Amino acid sequence: MTYPSLAQALESALRDPDPGARQLALTQLEDLSDPEIVRPLVEAVRDDDPTVRALALGHLEDLGDPGAAPAVIGALDDEEAHVREAAAAALRELRGADAATAMIDALRHERPFVRATVLVALRELRDPRALVPLEAALQDPAPEVRREAVVTLAYLRRPEAAPALRARLRDPDAQVRQVAVGALDALDPAGVPALVEDLVALLADPDWRVRVEAAIVLGRSGRALAAPHLRGALDDGAWQVRKEAALALGRLRAAPAVPDLVRLLGSDLPDLRRAAAQALGELRAAVAEAPLSRLLGDADVEVRKAASRALDAIRSGAGRHDAFATD
Repeated sequence: MTYPSLAQALESALRDPDPGARQLALTQLEDLSDPEIVRPLVEAVRDDDPTVRALALGHLEDLGDPGAAPAVIGALDDEEAHVREAAAAALRELRGADAATAMIDALRHERPFVRATVLVALRELRDPRALVPLEAALQDPAPEVRREAVVTLAYLRRPEAAPALRARLRDPDAQVRQVAVGALDALDPAGVPALVEDLVALLADPDWRVRVEAAIVLGRSGRALAAPHLRGALDDGAWQVRKEAALALGRLRAAPAVPDLVRLLGSDLPDLRRAAAQALGELRAAVAEAPLSRLLGDADVEVRKAASRALDAIRSGAGRHDAFATD
């Protein structure tokens, strides 16, 4: 007697007119070792029943077969949200050149959700062919697509993408500007004076999240020319920006900022007191010993710890607060 293969049995079960029976067949499918089951699963992605479609996509996610890419991408346009989510999860697990080709082609899809989701999946493939279409996606009319394009380019770590990413520092969407700062930091061009100047300009951005990101990256840049601007950011209207500016000044060893940081030790916000203490410790600012000692009795335990560490650093560093950063 000849028994049907797993793929044949699944195909037969998925032809059952009862959607419950089709759902059951997919729920009970445990053996994914037969590559032939990809075909019936791809067919099931177009089933009339959304639960069947979602279950099929779940199995395709587990299989990761690149041949399923067109069907999975098509399901990103499904009318049901949970099916679109299942398709997005499956797409992120597809590997290989064929999958990358299908995804790159899908960057021309009319729906922004599809384009953005494909960009997320492309991060894992790191296919160099995606570089040109990714740079094109930076000009996409949908801000969510531009955001994902920026992040995906950061994943690829291609320095030649830096000029296109720098242009996004002036994007009309604040979140695009924010992720562009982080992406450029990932590409490590922060030592370029022109980029530092761009980041300094972003300390005046209307969105506080962009200003925060700019302060963080400037602190890692090693460029002393950023220090005066970061000192100005200690008066920013958003406490998050003041905190990151203080930490950045410590990283830059910006000795002229010591008086400003000492004043920040008296802030009502524990996050700011802690940041100022950490920065003064990095600066080995002997003049800050007395106010830091007072923080050893602070109501916030993390502030007390930061003050203690700063005092240890100052006392072990012979009280110097030289500016170590260089242009």
